[in-house]
Amino acid sequence: MKSTVRIALGLEYDGTDFVGWQSQRDCRSVQELVTEAVIAVADHPLTVAGSGRTDAGVHASQQVAHFDTQANRQARQWLLGINSNLPPDIAVQWVKEVAPDFDARRSAMWRRYRYQIQQRLVRSALSRRGVWWLRDPLDCSLMTAAAAAWVGENDFSAFRAAGCQSSTPMRRLLAVEIEENNSIIALDFTANAFLQHMVRNFVGVLVAIGSGREPPEWAAQVLASRDRTQGGVAAPPQGLTLLEVAYPKRFEIPTAPDSWLN
Repeated sequence: MKSTVRIALGLEYDGTDFVGWQSQRDCRSVQELVTEAVIAVADHPLTVAGSGRTDAGVHASQQVAHFDTQANRQARQWLLGINSNLPPDIAVQWVKEVAPDFDARRSAMWRRYRYQIQQRLVRSALSRRGVWWLRDPLDCSLMTAAAAAWVGENDFSAFRAAGCQSSTPMRRLLAVEIEENNSIIALDFTANAFLQHMVRNFVGVLVAIGSGREPPEWAAQVLASRDRTQGGVAAPPQGLTLLEVAYPKRFEIPTAPDSWLN
């Protein structure tokens, strides 16, 4: 009887034309296409599990996934074989055998998302799939001060989608970093896990503050309300990228590259 091994892989994808990571009936999902590509190489049925769900239109530069297989393949064979069966908007960056107790979702210590905003008078034809274009300038110092109110273990009910399936709104936000580079503002959010639409709702609040429509204190008020209706409009999905998923060192998961737009 053949032994079973667990394989981990790192993926990047342009989420524009997907309903998100999770497989859905009669819809184009990242998970479905990756699973089909892996099955084509393994030559037996299997399931590919990801580190977490990304929503429709959201990108990834380091989505981590795993699957179990009895197929005897070298890492290079997995890498080239899977990629040859994927469409141009998904690409596997690395493949490696991992310990049997590795789980792409449960073993993760934290995740980091980046949201990118482009500030310029006219829209860009080239970056439209990866940024939220805004004409008016934003004050990054105000946004940074406001976001500090969210860091720590909190009930983030005010920032979760109405259809969020998480059993608890409690999350630990580890850091928020906001940097401006020419016309691009990059907002990085690191947490143990995220609720559905959590980052996009964060950004919606910060943009209202950075534009001067709301004071910095509003960020803490929205958090305290635990009411999604108090948080304003969510930022659009195309500016959001899953940037990195971190694991204990013993699993030796490769370090993520920087944002796919940089």
